Amino acid sequence: MTTTFPRRSGRAVRELLVLTAALVLACLSSGASAHAADLADFTSDGCSLFPDGTITDRAKWCGCCLMHDIAYWRGGTEEERKRADAALRDCVLEHTGDKALSETMYLGVRAGGHPVFPAWYRWAYGWPYGRGYNALSDEEREQVRKRLDGYWKGHPGGYCAEEHGVLPKKERGDGQ
Repeated sequence: MTTTFPRRSGRAVRELLVLTAALVLACLSSGASAHAADLADFTSDGCSLFPDGTITDRAKWCGCCLMHDIAYWRGGTEEERKRADAALRDCVLEHTGDKALSETMYLGVRAGGHPVFPAWYRWAYGWPYGRGYNALSDEEREQVRKRLDGYWKGHPGGYCAEEHGVLPKKERGDGQ
């Protein structure tokens, strides 16, 4: 059986190629650079794919994860991500005294939080996918500050208070 395709005029083929090229360029440029206006409101789900605490203290290290979420939401350089992950590890160790737990969480975020992963918990998740490891401009840092101010006004205790009825043990920050 032979399949035949309808013939297209040269003009139709050119129009189709131009439309395809325009769509490809639009897709490529949409993730190439994010602007301050592209920053989504801050959200947190605590420790994402990990418990926020133990069976008896369900929010034992929730505040550590909230601060880590702020850093991941805002994004920045690869060095800033390393510092955020180390701060999570140190905070969990401080709250639990459990080195194995803190190292497990650290290794988990190091392995799963890379900005290339199309996940809600990736590095720089507040920005459109594709931002990667880029330092924030002064304008973007101001946008981060304003969005976090708005978050804390609407959620005075943050995620941990709303989900578990406890205030985070660390001071609120902007991840800078």
